Amino acid sequence: MSAADSDPSDPDARNRKPVVVVVEPETPGNIGTIARAMKNFGLSELKLVDPPELSRDSDAYGFAGHAREDVLPNAEEVTLDEVVDDYHTIGTTAITNEDSRKHVRFPFKTPVEVRESLETVETRTALVFGREGTGLDNEELERLDEVCSIPASGEYPVLNLGQAATILFYELRPLTVEEYQLPDVERERAAEADIDRFYDFFETFHRSIDGREHKREKTSVMMRRLLGRAHPTEREITTLTGIFRRANDLLEDRTFGDHVDEEPEEVRESPND
Repeated sequence: MSAADSDPSDPDARNRKPVVVVVEPETPGNIGTIARAMKNFGLSELKLVDPPELSRDSDAYGFAGHAREDVLPNAEEVTLDEVVDDYHTIGTTAITNEDSRKHVRFPFKTPVEVRESLETVETRTALVFGREGTGLDNEELERLDEVCSIPASGEYPVLNLGQAATILFYELRPLTVEEYQLPDVERERAAEADIDRFYDFFETFHRSIDGREHKREKTSVMMRRLLGRAHPTEREITTLTGIFRRANDLLEDRTFGDHVDEEPEEVRESPND
């Protein structure tokens, strides 16, 4: 689908992912880097305004990784006029105005705020990046709907084009990626019955090594707070339970914990004395 065919009023538009637009990119390598980052974070539509030639043996394809198979060869050359006419546009810049007296680069949103905004927007959206050396100029930014800037060091806030694109795509991933490669991003907490069983073994162990009840009570609360924050998995709580079960077996015949506050009536002489 070309930019001219896109219909921002389409009621299903809010379910579509943003398109990525790069205005007058100077080097093929940066285009390839952006295409690769798009592939990493579930974006597929790349549009280029006045790009350099992208041959199959150029750095664009060399840097694109698996994006050389789809994102890059399907990239479409467009004009900024087409993008402005057909999309809700978000321009990116490293240099912002500091207050509301000037409106070209202020107010601006961080990548996280852009994501929060796009969660409610009901239109096709274009993320617009500028040239490697100078970015988007004021005249171009004036034509765009929103401005995004990545918080960075005040001494050197300008990021490489590929880095800036990757950071923005990363923050937008809840809108663009349905399934991650990390299996434990959403893990299940162990059953409460298994956690309570661990507490029983831990308290038995603690009684064996410390006869001071007030100390054991404080330690038990501390252990509950610790596991409460940790949300242990089934495997983790099973492992911990096994360790304390084995410790209890080894301590089964030892009762010194019941008398640690008492002074011994006599000191047994060492065989070497």
